[in-house]
Amino acid sequence: MFFSFSLSANQPKRKFSPPSFESSLSLRKTGQPNQIALATAEEHKLPVTLVFLTTELEEKGRGPRLITNNLATLLLQVQRRKEESPTQSSQMAKPKKKVAYISVPSQIINSLSSSSIQSLLVSPKKSAPSSSSKNFTSLLVALSSLKRCPKFWFLALFLVGLLGFLGSGLDLHPLIPFSPFPCAISAQTQLSSTSDQRSRSMLAGVAPSSSSDETPSVLSQDGDGELWKQPDGLGYRPCLRFSDEYRKGTEAIVNNRRKYLIVVVSGGVNQQRNQIVDAVVIARILGAALVVPILQVNVVWGDESEFSDIFDLEHFKKVLADDVRIVSSLPSTHIMTRPVEEKRTPLHVSPQWIRSRYLKRLNREGVLLLRGLDSRLSKDLPSDLQKLRCKVAFHALRFAPRILELGNILTKRIKIKGPYLALHLRLEKDVWVRTGCLPGLSPVYDEIVNKERKQRPELLTARSNMSYHDRKLAGLCPLNALEVTRLLKALGATKSTRIYWAGGDPLAGKEALLPLTSEFRHFYSKEDLALPGELQPFANKASSLAALDYIVSEKSDVFMPSHGGNMGHAIQGSRAYAGHKKYITPNKRQMLPYFLNSSIPEAEFNRIIKDLHRESLGQPELRSSKAGRDVTKYPVPECMCNDSGRT
Repeated sequence: MFFSFSLSANQPKRKFSPPSFESSLSLRKTGQPNQIALATAEEHKLPVTLVFLTTELEEKGRGPRLITNNLATLLLQVQRRKEESPTQSSQMAKPKKKVAYISVPSQIINSLSSSSIQSLLVSPKKSAPSSSSKNFTSLLVALSSLKRCPKFWFLALFLVGLLGFLGSGLDLHPLIPFSPFPCAISAQTQLSSTSDQRSRSMLAGVAPSSSSDETPSVLSQDGDGELWKQPDGLGYRPCLRFSDEYRKGTEAIVNNRRKYLIVVVSGGVNQQRNQIVDAVVIARILGAALVVPILQVNVVWGDESEFSDIFDLEHFKKVLADDVRIVSSLPSTHIMTRPVEEKRTPLHVSPQWIRSRYLKRLNREGVLLLRGLDSRLSKDLPSDLQKLRCKVAFHALRFAPRILELGNILTKRIKIKGPYLALHLRLEKDVWVRTGCLPGLSPVYDEIVNKERKQRPELLTARSNMSYHDRKLAGLCPLNALEVTRLLKALGATKSTRIYWAGGDPLAGKEALLPLTSEFRHFYSKEDLALPGELQPFANKASSLAALDYIVSEKSDVFMPSHGGNMGHAIQGSRAYAGHKKYITPNKRQMLPYFLNSSIPEAEFNRIIKDLHRESLGQPELRSSKAGRDVTKYPVPECMCNDSGRT
């Protein structure tokens, strides 16, 4: 769509006097602006004909600012030609009105205010030098007289150095594109074009990469250096050495076209990850091809994402090509087959149980459908199957490219100024209801939780015969924000410590986070780090948003959950597999009595808390030292090697 300016003015006798804005500027739509403007100029026989060829300018890629400048130039040319017109017009009794048409794009007109267009039409008047200009000239003369004065230049250099020192100390030039105010979840500040360009140039090279490609963090200089000290990994590194027997059986399994396994996984993204890991292992046990897992629609969040929306499907297939054949759908030969369906598999079943239960029927029917695989497969498996678990969890299950890209960008933004701690908070309403605990915010919120628990007693997952106080002392309750704050301070966190918090919306909203936001001024969530519109593609996609939290948390220098859960367990295993990066496990059972004792001096309290957590910082732990441990949480020794012999 184009608009055409119609500029009308009487021919002046001696000096051009521009008409008023209201009478001289008319705006009308034209279908073909260039042709109409030319025809009108020829009809009126104008001495000057100006045609603004918008199509040519647009084809050459000129920007709006250049088009606006050209418009101003053309208007001035119209005015000058009118001033230079012959004096014969003064001999006419009545001056003849002349019109010149200039066609411009509609988006340029919409971008100009009335005052801006008026300023283009009115000629600038020459004025005598003002007093301010005289003062400026005097100032220049005075400065020129000082240029040979050494004391003047010494003082100037001193002031410049002082301002530079203060600027660096007061952090006047932030390099990250998010608000410096803590917990600004909904508010997004507008960035200047310069800082935005700088931020985008820093992030232009960010691409999905492994943790080894990250920019190494620099230890903080604000007194929290002890917090960033990493545990001794004892030389353990990833090591997936499958046996000869396992490799020999691979060819027959990947070439099988007769047996197919379909699985339906449920829960949040981290619960789904665990079930997908077990699904691959079960497919290997049965020698069947695995159809891409079906993600059950989450009734709580209403997330209808498919596997490829969250995970990189092609990468998943490629990594497991030597272990299990992954297919996107059943072949035509099996579409009409009625699958053998198992709705409820017992807990912690062994490979022998799976073969005896399903293999005969699977060979006969060709398709097996399994639901609800959470914790159904035993944690104690043969060594090769444990390695396969690690291969799926730490190598095959990579997030979809667009999720991974944004997660890496958010990580870059918070890490650009140094190390950060990731905190997984479990303060949601359903967490308090299921654990049988109280948030401790106020009697109002305690009553909300108690009422919900009475209405839905099936949600209670902890011991139902214990009181809230007993649960708390037994370490079965999530830490609230005040307790997390005291724990972090005791472990070395300072007011300047950078913290990324992951998790769902807390009960009571920002009020529940006040102890943390008031103590730590650099307290951010993904909403704080993201630029406007970056999270929009993931709106109403709870699994994708949880995946972003996972990425930023996994890449942090230190990670700490406020309560156990699938995400905390998954990140613990991932950080161990990456070289035992620091992972703080709150020793709730032993530390809470000290939290309740207000008579302990702060220095003594901090010393006690540090002593209680010296062995809970992510050091290597053998899975075999405790029965029932998941290898994806404790990858030593099945999935990690220690060639140095240290233990």
